Amino acid sequence: MSWGTELWDQFDNLDKHTQWGIDFLERYAKFVKERLEIEQNYAKQLRNLVKKHCPKRSKDEEPRFTSCLSFYSILNELNDYAGQREVVAEEMGHKVYGELMRYSQELKAERKHHLQEGRKAQQFLDQCWKQMDNSKRKFERECKEAEKSQINFDRLDNDINATKSEVEKAKAQFYLRTHMADESKNEYAAQLQNFNAEQWKHFNNTVPHIFKNLQDMDQRRTVKLGETYRSFAEAERRVVPIISKCLEGMVSAAKAVDERRDSSIVVESFKSGFEPPGDFPFEDFSQNLSRTGSDGAISATPKGDRERDGAPGPRSDPKHPMSRTRNKLWLFGKKPKAPTLEDFSHLPPEQRRKRLQQRIDELGKELQKEMDQRDALNKMKDVYEKNPQMGDPSSLQPKISETMCNVEKLRSEIHKNETWLSEAGKQSSRGDRRQSNDNHHHAPPGRESPEGSYTDDTNQEHHTPRHRAGPPQPGIPNPDPHEFDDEFDDDDPLPVIGHCKALYSFDGQNDGTLVIAEDEVLYVIEEDKGDGWTRARKQSGEEGYVPTSYVDITLEKNSKGS
Repeated sequence: MSWGTELWDQFDNLDKHTQWGIDFLERYAKFVKERLEIEQNYAKQLRNLVKKHCPKRSKDEEPRFTSCLSFYSILNELNDYAGQREVVAEEMGHKVYGELMRYSQELKAERKHHLQEGRKAQQFLDQCWKQMDNSKRKFERECKEAEKSQINFDRLDNDINATKSEVEKAKAQFYLRTHMADESKNEYAAQLQNFNAEQWKHFNNTVPHIFKNLQDMDQRRTVKLGETYRSFAEAERRVVPIISKCLEGMVSAAKAVDERRDSSIVVESFKSGFEPPGDFPFEDFSQNLSRTGSDGAISATPKGDRERDGAPGPRSDPKHPMSRTRNKLWLFGKKPKAPTLEDFSHLPPEQRRKRLQQRIDELGKELQKEMDQRDALNKMKDVYEKNPQMGDPSSLQPKISETMCNVEKLRSEIHKNETWLSEAGKQSSRGDRRQSNDNHHHAPPGRESPEGSYTDDTNQEHHTPRHRAGPPQPGIPNPDPHEFDDEFDDDDPLPVIGHCKALYSFDGQNDGTLVIAEDEVLYVIEEDKGDGWTRARKQSGEEGYVPTSYVDITLEKNSKGS
């Protein structure tokens, strides 16, 4: 049905209806805007919630329990879910709200144009009607004036007293008025015919065309609303698969919780590696009492025989450090907090072994990095030697030497930590023997040793004296008499503090000296103490002393003057 034919006389109602349609469209646009703001606020609150409960510690400090990891996975999935809510809000804002507001402006401009055309057509028809009505009124007036002049002419013509001039004058007036009435009649007829034509054109062409345009506009508005309704739903439906994956991820995280794995992690994290404390020996306080009778026979038993027969030994000193150590190892005993040591000896064997292995892995990565840098510098040096115009090979030598020193340092560190790791691995197996030896090797009280004892003296952490009390003189070796006194001897290599180049060859016939060849490059691990000897290490790892005057020494900057 066409508005132009069915509603030809409802211009005002169509004006109101089209305005209502645009208002309704804008009201729906406002609804969409508030809806997307809800989505944005919801996503923002979800992200803040995830941020609030995410761990703020480094990855190394994060717990490894499956329940914690599953919770963090759920937080990640929830963060992704919040991102999908933001996508929904963005789709609604771009494809629905933005499109509606743009289309609303177009509708307002189009409606204004059509209504202006309708008003212009109506004004033109009104103007035609006024012209026709004016010509009609004029024709009516002229006819009345013609009738009056005719009555006046007839009266004078029948009056015998009227003069001939008066009759002729009335006759002329009558003819004039009659002629003017005829002209008004013709003008009125023309205006009437023109008005009828314009009116027919107005109601059969102009108004139907304008109303048809308004009808098309309103129908397009209705279609656009339907499209935006669908886009509104599509924005939500498009993220449903991804949201489903997020929810599936949360379910998978829940299924990944393993109580047995968490229990084993607790064991791995806190296992000390110590054996449970054994039985306390019986302390006989009556040994020094005088014996009579049969007791005298018991007293006559030699001390050594009593010990072999299982009799208790002499009374232990309650102030003895071993007694304190056993108390520290008691299951619910309160262990004092020990300072952090380089070899992690303040930790239980199991934890110490893990920390040392972690440090060895880190040092291995650094060593590989330095070795790659050394290889790159050597390649660059070869290129410079083959193509001198590209650079001076000797300019790379300091950097190569520094890199070699760093490599040797890292190797020494790795070797030192591997030694500690090996020691930590043997602690558990030595537990029984260590406990028996504790009765003979008294550690100064107050600090906790790697085996769990506690000692105040930080210098007595290991019972291993340094090798070499002083550099030996040629022909007079000076071996350390206590080098192998202790089972836990400290055989860690000394760090590299520089490098040296042999100016002369040295046969190294004495103990503790090195055999070196002229131009051989060595690593310096201990400076000359004023006795004319420098401790060095070969590339093969052999260590010893060389005469200081036989080598050209280059120390690292951070080692000079130390």
